[in-house]
Amino acid sequence: MRQDPWGEFRSPELDEFIRQVRLFKNKFQAKFKLPGWWVILLVLLILWILSGIYFVRPEQAGVVQRFGAFVYTTGPGPHWHIPFPIEKVTKPEVEKVQRLEIGFRTVRVGPPAQYRSIPEESLMLTGDENIVKLEFIVQYKIKDPVDYLFKVYDPVTTVKLAAEAAMREVIGKNKIDEALTTGKAQIQDGTKILLQEILDTYHAGVHIVAVQLQDVHPPDQVMQAFRDVASAKEDKIRMINESEGYRNEIVPKARGEAAKNIKEAEAYKAARIERAKGDAERFTKLLVEYQRAPQVTRKRIYLEALEEVFPNIDKYVLEGDFGKSVLPYLPLERKPKGRSETP
Repeated sequence: MRQDPWGEFRSPELDEFIRQVRLFKNKFQAKFKLPGWWVILLVLLILWILSGIYFVRPEQAGVVQRFGAFVYTTGPGPHWHIPFPIEKVTKPEVEKVQRLEIGFRTVRVGPPAQYRSIPEESLMLTGDENIVKLEFIVQYKIKDPVDYLFKVYDPVTTVKLAAEAAMREVIGKNKIDEALTTGKAQIQDGTKILLQEILDTYHAGVHIVAVQLQDVHPPDQVMQAFRDVASAKEDKIRMINESEGYRNEIVPKARGEAAKNIKEAEAYKAARIERAKGDAERFTKLLVEYQRAPQVTRKRIYLEALEEVFPNIDKYVLEGDFGKSVLPYLPLERKPKGRSETP
């Protein structure tokens, strides 16, 4: 090693490298007859040309501008454009789903997540002139990068303001009960359709993916009153369900009893009819027998009547002159059937 004019030591290898660089420079200048500053310009030109190379990722689209005016778009992959300041490339993410929060802001993702309410965005007026506090999210994608970049000054703010206006219009056509309970899906769909129509009118180059309601409730000042109303409605629904259950239990039972009574009445009717037919037929036959032998028939009817009037009693019939004597003989010592002897 040896010492240079500044008091530092240099190795022979470094001196040899510097000598070789100087020799190459001299040979290059001698061959191309170019002064030293042209070499620098050539290198700068090459670097400037190489700076025009750019890569577009699959989720992006390349938008090329020449002196600020749109020229063409490019797809995914490597490309080249005239370098700055002639052309400039913007690469918006056309496949990314972007998210806008309206009525609230996420302070911390968490867990647990923390949110901050924005009353000037969330308070809205319903169709029945009630105030509701509504927070929702808008998800959208870029469908036309040229319109997105050049037709609207601030696309994000435009989407946000248009979404808020669309939601206020849809809420203004619905009652507060629908917004709080069963009408949420309808409100989301209606807002999405209306918001897409507004942005298409602006040529914003945006496709609305979804509108999702995050939280819908009355203002804090009247929250307790609405809870009481909701509780009363739940009680009403519960009582209606209980009464319908009781009705569903009683009505089939009553119908069964009615059907049973009808069947019994029909059976009684059929029995009475058949009995009446039998009685009529028996009377007809009895009439025929009576016409043939009136005395015998009359006597038989008389005896049958006595048997029916005095059942379980021993009866003695005295006929003819035997019954006209002073004291007819009766076997009183005989015991009647069915009676026990008393002491």
